[in-house]
Amino acid sequence: MSPAVLEAEGLGLRLGERQVMAGVSLALGPGDCAALLGANGAGKTTLLRTLLGFVRPDQGEVRLDGRPLAAHGRRAIARRIAYVPQTHVPSFPYTVREIVAMARAPASGWGPARTSEDEAAISGALDRLGLTGFAERSYAGLSGGERQAVLIARALAQGAQILLMDEPTASLDLGQQARLMGLLAQLAGEGRAILMSTHQPELALRWFNRAVLLHGGEVLGDGAPREVLTPETLSRLYAVEVRLVEAEEGLFLSATAGGDGDRGALRPF
Repeated sequence: MSPAVLEAEGLGLRLGERQVMAGVSLALGPGDCAALLGANGAGKTTLLRTLLGFVRPDQGEVRLDGRPLAAHGRRAIARRIAYVPQTHVPSFPYTVREIVAMARAPASGWGPARTSEDEAAISGALDRLGLTGFAERSYAGLSGGERQAVLIARALAQGAQILLMDEPTASLDLGQQARLMGLLAQLAGEGRAILMSTHQPELALRWFNRAVLLHGGEVLGDGAPREVLTPETLSRLYAVEVRLVEAEEGLFLSATAGGDGDRGALRPF
């Protein structure tokens, strides 16, 4: 088993009277493609921000490459960890290429001159996300799904081997979701470590090799998706009755709000 490149051990955090995280521990290694699941308010975004060093926990420690995160400078962290936020509103009318090019700052600085390595990373990321034809378009004028693709391209151009993503599929259509998940599988196969928060357990079951479940600021489960995403854990996670239904077309997820009322639509994965 490969050593962990990013670890959290015993993370605890209170915001006012609310316990946001309590004893949260996890470790990401090369090739991990992990889905982070939990209801709204479970602490998913806070955990991602803590792993990035944006939030300092009250207890516990985050380690990058075996050393405390605090021992690394911000530029060194940016060379190792790329972050894809859920939403991003630009302050200036940058082009798509300019947004992606910003990712090269940790490697080459903020100067106007870029190296051939920078240009290759930028062009390669645009091509991999199918954005070459969008390169000179205004980022602000793109759809939500197109902007998300640009943010993912920026993360790839950064060259980091650890990728943290906060619900990147939220504004993607079905085709965009499938292409993104295929890309993440390729990146994990190349040795990157990926942790992506999502509200879609069916994505975790179909595409990820690992699922981490947060409930009330604690880790409810961490392991192979088919082992931890059971009807019992999903019911506890989302406070609804969940069933897994097997049919000729495959497995389906069904949720009930409670009682004997209507069941939610069957969702395939």
